[in-house]
Amino acid sequence: MAIPSPILIQYGLAGACLLLGLGLVAAAWRRPSRRQRGLRALAGALAAAALWLTAYPPQRAVPAARAEAIVLTPGYQPDTLAQLRRWLGAGTPVWRYAGAPGPAGARPLGSLLALAEQRPALRRVHVLGEGLPAAALPQLGALAVQVHAAPAFAGFATATWPRRVQLGEPLLVEGTAAGAAGAPAWASLRADGAGRDSVRVPAGGGPFRLRYRPKAAGLARYQLVLRQAGQAVRAEPVPLEVTAAPRPPVLLLSAAPSFEFKFLKNHLAGQPRAVAVRTGVSRGLTQTEFLNQPAQDLGRLTPALLARYAVVVADVASLASLSAAENQALRGALQAGRLGLVLLADAAPLPAATPARADFAVVPRPAAVAPQLLAWPDAPAAVRAPLPATLRPGATLQPLVQGPSAALVAAKRRFGLGAVVVSVVPETFRWALAGQDAGYASFWNRLLAAATPAAPAAATWRVATAWPKTQNATGLQLAAGTFPGTPPTVRALAGGPAVALPLRQDPRLPEWSTAVFWPAAAGWHQVQGPGKASFSFYVFEPGDWQGPEAQQRRLAAAQRATAAPGAALAAADAVQEPWPAGWFFGLFLLAAGYLWLEEKL
Repeated sequence: MAIPSPILIQYGLAGACLLLGLGLVAAAWRRPSRRQRGLRALAGALAAAALWLTAYPPQRAVPAARAEAIVLTPGYQPDTLAQLRRWLGAGTPVWRYAGAPGPAGARPLGSLLALAEQRPALRRVHVLGEGLPAAALPQLGALAVQVHAAPAFAGFATATWPRRVQLGEPLLVEGTAAGAAGAPAWASLRADGAGRDSVRVPAGGGPFRLRYRPKAAGLARYQLVLRQAGQAVRAEPVPLEVTAAPRPPVLLLSAAPSFEFKFLKNHLAGQPRAVAVRTGVSRGLTQTEFLNQPAQDLGRLTPALLARYAVVVADVASLASLSAAENQALRGALQAGRLGLVLLADAAPLPAATPARADFAVVPRPAAVAPQLLAWPDAPAAVRAPLPATLRPGATLQPLVQGPSAALVAAKRRFGLGAVVVSVVPETFRWALAGQDAGYASFWNRLLAAATPAAPAAATWRVATAWPKTQNATGLQLAAGTFPGTPPTVRALAGGPAVALPLRQDPRLPEWSTAVFWPAAAGWHQVQGPGKASFSFYVFEPGDWQGPEAQQRRLAAAQRATAAPGAALAAADAVQEPWPAGWFFGLFLLAAGYLWLEEKL
């Protein structure tokens, strides 16, 4: 026996109710008495309609209390919570996340995965307070997330600085500050126990840029302070590692005794740096000096001798006097990337033995009445020098030092794997005589650094997490030629056991490996391995640098809201459910009862 389908049953019941209604209305109009004819017809129609609606009640939109949830994070406003609960309904569940306080009845939430497990009917989550970490948002799956605005933040919204600075180079701290409206603020950098630089921030917030030159190498923890109306609004740590600049040995070749090479020799030896000097005294006779290294034979430039030095500083006369064998040894070391050359030129054309001579065209200048102002990046002070010549700019030349009207006076050019630097700035020793030691040191550090060969590639570490904090996953990335056989270790420098770092090799780039570390304490940590590789990084307290983290959370939430389909968000506002059938059955009883009672009376 075939079972009728629900559609046939629905159509059959609709036809029966329609016939019942029409019959009751017709009976009311055909009755002999006209008393209450209209009310009887209306009651008959209502009784038939109520009978149909009892079986198939209509749908209505109701607040989706069971499809919504509220997640409280630290810093939420109780007024916002009360207003949201009135809008969603008192039955909306409230969860406390990341240790946030909450009202009575709010349940703690250790993981966002619990929402999907315990509330499978959830469609949307309302987040109050600071927000959810960007790394935790994927745990919500397809749930829509609506972030309710947190109170205005006062502090540092963004900040950037190099985590590693060489000694002698300046530290630049840049970012934006968000302060209360109505009064300007001051952003200052405290280092080595004192305020080093400060800048005024407009009322309501704005950018800042602070500068300081560290005085000692090592691990440092400076502080960035925001003050408004004489009160400290926010203070954030600025950790960095100040490394001692590499001091590779230098060989000085001078055709005759000169103050230029004498001052340069003393300056390099005082850094300290290993220095060897070969000075021509007369034809076929040379004088040698050795500082911070043992004596050796400098009579001829051989590959074995040049392998002991990283940079050769020579004047044009000494370069022109080299023999063919010495020239070949110098060029071979340059092309192999084991050596760099700094050539001190004058107004005459460069000697034929100069490597890459065709690219260094010397242009003589008329005798200047006064020394000319020189400029290069991060020059600590204004320095001047007479300029007998300039270098013609070229596509292969990298400018190092410039004179008036951007004239090129010192430039670098790659030669094989090495580098050649040519300078036409004479008598730089006069800067040291005039007390401009910082300018003198900066000039020569720039030239020597440009000529120094790059260090051989070694295993290097980097922190993949922007703001590593305690009790949060910190990503560490290793770049090495081969995958280490023994896992490296990490430990807190303040004390504690060393923890092994299991590495996961990237299948796309085998030289990259990643590890996840969960720091238990704030402060400096050190990674050891592979081999002799060592790397230091800083772990912040949970309350540090909340401004940049809040921006990351807002951006992640906005990207998630953009990616979510609009229909799902609209459907989460309300759910469709049928009206209670008892209401329509009661209407049927009232209409039928009226017809029965009116007939009896």
